[in-house]
Amino acid sequence: MADMAASGRVPRLSDDGRHDHLTRRIELAQHLFLHLRDLAPLMVLLCALTERNGETIKELPAQHKILDGRAVELTLIKRRRGPRRWFETVTWEIGPPHRALHSPGGLYLLIHKLTARSRSFCGSDRLFCAWRNILELGGDGVAEHHPPFAEKLWGEVKLSKWARDRRRPLLADASEGREAKPLQVTFNRIKTSTEVRRTRRLGGHLPSAAKSNTMQVLFRNYLGGDPVIVEWAHQVLGEALVDAEQAALRAHEQVLTAAGGSLRVVTGPADAEAVQREAGLDAESARRAADGELDTAWTACGDHAHPATGKTCEASFLACFHCGNCLVTRDHLPRLLGLMDALAERRLTMSEDEWWRRYGPAWAAIRHDILAKFSPAQREHAERAKPIDVLLDLVEEPWEQM
Repeated sequence: MADMAASGRVPRLSDDGRHDHLTRRIELAQHLFLHLRDLAPLMVLLCALTERNGETIKELPAQHKILDGRAVELTLIKRRRGPRRWFETVTWEIGPPHRALHSPGGLYLLIHKLTARSRSFCGSDRLFCAWRNILELGGDGVAEHHPPFAEKLWGEVKLSKWARDRRRPLLADASEGREAKPLQVTFNRIKTSTEVRRTRRLGGHLPSAAKSNTMQVLFRNYLGGDPVIVEWAHQVLGEALVDAEQAALRAHEQVLTAAGGSLRVVTGPADAEAVQREAGLDAESARRAADGELDTAWTACGDHAHPATGKTCEASFLACFHCGNCLVTRDHLPRLLGLMDALAERRLTMSEDEWWRRYGPAWAAIRHDILAKFSPAQREHAERAKPIDVLLDLVEEPWEQM
């Protein structure tokens, strides 16, 4: 061991058999030097901690500065930025000694120490230097120490092979009814995973999540189309829509409480007797409602005096859905379904915040307090009779459409 540390030469052992000879020689060298097979797990971990791509990791320099014992400063090579922007100075936290595998600076210094002997024999300025077993005669000299990525950035480290041949192989998630297959590990996938993790941690705010790339590159090359991000985005949007819908429903219920208490919905036959019985109207008002004489834009109105003020109502027809005087029968279903379609179309032409502010309470009232009370068969029958133009523009203030 002392001779190996001083000279860098790993002696040949008794030639009892080619395989036994190679295996024993590698095991002997690994007491003092990193072997090529040792690089894969270290590079995977370093890529994950630094959130840098594989090319940058392979070209990490050995030269660095330690700042107050807390961080390490070094200059990276990032070729994808173009020839005039290849170099970038970064500072990585070192962390406590017992947490070297959890901080980018601590892991960098650990690898620097593990590769120091091989680097001194091959004279490279790269971080990654390793010992390789050269079989040719005389190959047990210092030439076996080399920087594996000095001439090319591919071929020396096979991540998927390392993942497959470990004592406990890394396996991909198994589909239903099939056995799990070895996980395909690549630097691009690791880089993508780190970008996804950071973006999720920062709440999806791309200006904050963009670290080593622009926002456009981050989304186009890493986040856009990634199944994890797509699933998370659906979850976030779903939760946001649920929150917005609940807020709109609460606003509707508050206004409805102040304006009469509840909507009058008649789900059975829309004749005068049923309207009088289920809506609580007097006989004459029930007859007029059944004949359509009390109809407004999409519903009927049992009393034109607003219940909150006692004065003649001057509110928008959209406000009818929050009024205790509102009366809905199954004859109104086609118009209500047409209105829901119009509100959905209007949603495509304006911001979400504005749509929820202007139409959200009415939409929530129709969905939860009206449509939910009719059977699927009734709604399906009304779908076939709904109008194309529900005259939504007529209830908007003209200056709001400019």
